[in-house]
Amino acid sequence: MTDLTALLLLVVFATLVATGARHWRIPAPSLLVVGGLLIGLLPWIPDVQVTPEVISVVVLPPLLYASAEEIPWRELRVVWRPVTVLAFGLVLATAAAVGAVASAVTPLNTTMAFVLGAVLASTDPVAVTALGRKIALPPRIQVLVQSESLFNDATSLVLFKVAVGTAIAAHAVTLPAAGGQFLALGGGGALIGAGVAGAVALIRRRTEDPILETVIALVTPYAAYVLAEDLHTSGVTAVVVAGVVLGSTGHKLSNATIRLQVYAVYGTVIFLLESVVFALIGLELPALVRQLTVDEHGWPLGVLAVATTVIAVRLLGVVPLSAVMQRRRGNGPVTWRIPAVVSWAGTRGVMPLAAALSIPLTADDGTPLPHRPLILVLTTGVVVLTLVLQGFTLAPVVRWSKIALEPEHTAREEARARAGLAKAGLDCLDELEAVEAAPVTLINQLRRGLLARLDQADADQDDDAAPSSSSSATGYRELRRTVIAAETATLQRLYADNHISDLTRRRLQRKLDLEEAGLGDE
Repeated sequence: MTDLTALLLLVVFATLVATGARHWRIPAPSLLVVGGLLIGLLPWIPDVQVTPEVISVVVLPPLLYASAEEIPWRELRVVWRPVTVLAFGLVLATAAAVGAVASAVTPLNTTMAFVLGAVLASTDPVAVTALGRKIALPPRIQVLVQSESLFNDATSLVLFKVAVGTAIAAHAVTLPAAGGQFLALGGGGALIGAGVAGAVALIRRRTEDPILETVIALVTPYAAYVLAEDLHTSGVTAVVVAGVVLGSTGHKLSNATIRLQVYAVYGTVIFLLESVVFALIGLELPALVRQLTVDEHGWPLGVLAVATTVIAVRLLGVVPLSAVMQRRRGNGPVTWRIPAVVSWAGTRGVMPLAAALSIPLTADDGTPLPHRPLILVLTTGVVVLTLVLQGFTLAPVVRWSKIALEPEHTAREEARARAGLAKAGLDCLDELEAVEAAPVTLINQLRRGLLARLDQADADQDDDAAPSSSSSATGYRELRRTVIAAETATLQRLYADNHISDLTRRRLQRKLDLEEAGLGDE
């Protein structure tokens, strides 16, 4: 079997499993990991070897960018304090705890145990985003979990570089040097990400070609990552910053047709990459286990101990922070429900795997790094265990906590917003009628459709058929686009005034885009 054939079969397998997960409403990452693990256990399946470049350069940038684009800037400004505490303090505490436990229960020495701790110190944005898409968490909690998983990567990356540098150079790294590394990696990556986002925004404002816009959207995360890495800063941070900036302003940079095409193409790419990478995680574990030496065969105990440590440290770190934040806001008695969900959502995934794969094979003196295969097994084992355990149980934990938004809540919010958009459209028609800017027959036609929306009529009956003559049809399209522009402005105002969530804004914007694209060309 050639590598190309194996890759195609993996894509087919991952797509089928991910499609089944959606149909059965099971978390796709968890099911993909289990499926890959079962396939990897079959005796005739060849060993799977994934190079760090494939994960770091090919897979990670678009997945990180897609996760960052989903973070609304409004909610991010509200939760920046707890995100900062978790991204620094919790990462350091997790790395230290995992290092101590790993050195006690595995053959790893102190230095390599700290390397493992740095690898597993941060939560994974790809896994968190993929698991959270089907769970209706309150916007603030969803943004807290998702943004923490994105921004704590800079801290863990610095820890990882320090730990690996110590391991391969056999000397300690001073605190000032580590601080300088962090500023260079995180700060430099943030500046480069902001610069790439600004350049992309300038280009997108000057083009209306759907193909070119789609290419720009696909290239942007790779440009940010590669440029940052070439300048010896954090490519992960650059991609995250570029995604957050463009995600908050991207809807203003293009028209409806372009937004719909980019959404469709990018959604397909993300679906394929997520499906393949999570299947690879499960598929690779049996092959890694077969590379272990005799003294490393106690790895299952190490995986269990490290995974328990990761979950326990997160719980012990999140609960006090949540209590402090709740008391500061003064929203009644302190509740356990929010920290329980935030803690349980801290899964590990693609990022730790990419970091572990990038560990050098040898030290500076040419000797092999001790127990490198064991670190890969422990990392992959913890990733698999957290994705399966926390992935399959996150939805029940959310339901048990009773903090999830009920479907009726989202439906009522969207209905109120749709009513507001319809009223804005009616006001726009009244203004056009007052200045005689359009034929009365066309204005009345659109008015009937908007009134039907206010009466919650069937969406298919919202608009009557457009006039048959070419001139009337052109006038109808122009008038409808004017009304859609007024509705879009109202939608943005509703979001800016905190009347609707970012999810509702995105849903209604997509419906307006579909309606505008359906008008066709003039």
